[in-house]
Amino acid sequence: MTTKKIILIVVGVLVALGLLILVFVGGIIGIAFYTVSHSQAAVTAKDFLHNNEKLKSDIGDVKDFGNLVTGSVNINNDRGEATINLKVYGEKKTVNASVNLVYVNGQMWRVSSATYVNEKGTTVNLLDPYESKRYRKQSHWSQSYRAYTASVLHV
Repeated sequence: MTTKKIILIVVGVLVALGLLILVFVGGIIGIAFYTVSHSQAAVTAKDFLHNNEKLKSDIGDVKDFGNLVTGSVNINNDRGEATINLKVYGEKKTVNASVNLVYVNGQMWRVSSATYVNEKGTTVNLLDPYESKRYRKQSHWSQSYRAYTASVLHV
């Protein structure tokens, strides 16, 4: 065998290994994106954005969401947190939104905060804690405890 053939074989093996590693890493990244975008947290975030009146007043009715949903979903035992970032296509405008959610005691995901960046680059808060009963339902005990804590602390 000549030196030229040996070099070609070595280069071919290295290219094949590089492609194999690239496919493997790409598969892992693809699975991660798919898992986040099809999680119950992402479904809850999309539902929240689709029905949010403040967002609708700025961009019009929500028509669709971007294909690339990023963020993180972390669940430990019966508690979890998620941050979902996605592009929202409205009738008038397209914006980038971020929704933070919490998961406690096996209940449904609840929106804890949500924002989007408008055309001026300003971050707009979408969640008014006093108007978000649909997405932040609390038990009677939790509401009573909060009222008691607020009265004791004079908040």
